[in-house]
Amino acid sequence: MSDTVEAVPMFERLGGAVVIDRLVEAFYRRMDTLAEAEGIRAMHADDLSQTKHVLKRYLTEWTGGPKLYSVEKGHPRLRQRHMGFAIGNSERDAWLLCMRGALEETVADAAAREEVYGAMAKLADWMRNTAGNPHDTAGHAARP
Repeated sequence: MSDTVEAVPMFERLGGAVVIDRLVEAFYRRMDTLAEAEGIRAMHADDLSQTKHVLKRYLTEWTGGPKLYSVEKGHPRLRQRHMGFAIGNSERDAWLLCMRGALEETVADAAAREEVYGAMAKLADWMRNTAGNPHDTAGHAARP
């Protein structure tokens, strides 16, 4: 990667707040319409307004934009916050399917899109919390 690309925060490479907003809208549109996402959609409230608001703020901060999430919610503790939902391989895969499509629709910079997707895939994998996932077996330290 060139020094120029590394110096530009991912938030800006993606297109800033406008693209984060579009990304989240495209993500939840897919969750509402894709048969593969029925299970994860059922985990959400009928009205997604608040969920969208939180994800937009999280993604803004996570990608290097303004600190909008942590000032409101504190440390993300994403896995802990999602423990009330059974997240296994199929839920991870459905979430990633929606996110990949949303990224492809909204992010013009292919390198940035793939970099963000790769990081999201690792995060989504870490979120698995059902029996048998490798993150909860003996010998694996808990992540922050």
